[in-house]
Amino acid sequence: MSTYKLLIEELQPSESNLIRESSQDGKNLWLNGVFMAGKKRNRNNREYPLEELSNAVMKGKETILESNGIMGELDHPASLTVNLDRVSHVITELWMNGDNVCGKAKIIESTPMGQIAKALIEAGVRLGVSSRGAGNVNESGIVTGFNFITVDIVATPSAQNAYPGSVYESIMHSQNGTKILTLSEQVQQDIDAQRYFKREILKWLSNDIFMKQKI
Repeated sequence: MSTYKLLIEELQPSESNLIRESSQDGKNLWLNGVFMAGKKRNRNNREYPLEELSNAVMKGKETILESNGIMGELDHPASLTVNLDRVSHVITELWMNGDNVCGKAKIIESTPMGQIAKALIEAGVRLGVSSRGAGNVNESGIVTGFNFITVDIVATPSAQNAYPGSVYESIMHSQNGTKILTLSEQVQQDIDAQRYFKREILKWLSNDIFMKQKI
């Protein structure tokens, strides 16, 4: 007997091995690496056959062509819906590499979450990924009928399962936190605000609250 359920699979930074890239003109920031691992039992005691991952890549490529990319979020919400106010990146490429699904994502620096993701990357924080989808899982943990939705960016610093949700909450409790979040809503229209926002985020990343939480 199998059950159809929401499937969220996380890869630590060492597993995803995300590599930072910049466009030749320096205007765009990209991440690429392993998005999903196949043919092995993951932390959730689930296993994705290669056929399921290959089908997910094929459908993902179709979506990329139709929609000019697949949007993803900073942090991983427990739903299949992509929340537009939390979009941080867009997946532009997907491909199979051996047993793994690899991909390339462009950071959307004009969104609030894209700004935070960029600041984290430039501060040297190693990021992981979290795939989102749905499918049937049988009693042996084998996934079938996998419906791939997206891949989100997550932070996995010193402790497993410590994600940017805590980062977002910490901003509110840090010095100038409210100012940073308010400013993040304005950066799409104001270049000076973008520069100030980036500077304040980097200050926050190095303050005592950030260090105490080991993010």
